[in-house]
Amino acid sequence: MRQIVLDTETTGIDPKKGHRLIEVGCIEIEDLLPTGKTFHHYFNPERLIEPDAIRVHGITDEMVADKPKFADLAQAFIDFVGDAPIIAHNASFDRGFINMELERLGLDPTDPDRWVDTLELARYKFPGMANSLDALCKRYNISLAERDKHGALLDARLLAGVYLELSGGKERGLDLKMHGMVSEDGTEIRVMNHGQRPRPLPSHIHPEEAEAHKAFCLKYLKDQNMWGYTAS
Repeated sequence: MRQIVLDTETTGIDPKKGHRLIEVGCIEIEDLLPTGKTFHHYFNPERLIEPDAIRVHGITDEMVADKPKFADLAQAFIDFVGDAPIIAHNASFDRGFINMELERLGLDPTDPDRWVDTLELARYKFPGMANSLDALCKRYNISLAERDKHGALLDARLLAGVYLELSGGKERGLDLKMHGMVSEDGTEIRVMNHGQRPRPLPSHIHPEEAEAHKAFCLKYLKDQNMWGYTAS
């Protein structure tokens, strides 16, 4: 199934108070695995960015002054997302900003039923625990080494890994390396994990322990074949 993992950065926290999008990062996943297709752009919000927001994502007014407006790329965003379900962490926040920008242009907002909130999934799975994106990455051993500040595409990539884990784990063999993916300033974005576990897992039993176990089974167990042993 095709899904879109999405993250946004904004000028503030409330679209109803006139705050705007300044960055959108989307990653396409198919059956929970990234396909390599992305949508990532910075936008000129046509207003100042609040200092508290800058402290979170590090995006300044000067950095987006020459960027396109959301209106210039709205159709490209709609085409990329298509009718796929949208995965986001604290989805009501991202949905509020996306829908506000679409409605400003007279376009249909996204249906709330399309959105999957990983924060709600995490709270159900880990009640009473910290369930921020950072906390979940640490819990699932997803590296945050490349994450100095929030960034929409990088956070979407991290969230794709978290969503995989919340949906059943690395048994699907997700490779979180971002081969060939770069941010708009040309910097390569990489998220690393330790790869898929080998199968079967290597044994850590000492040879003497293995022989002792075999001797015990042959002496005391009636069903010796249960352990794969047969008397000589």
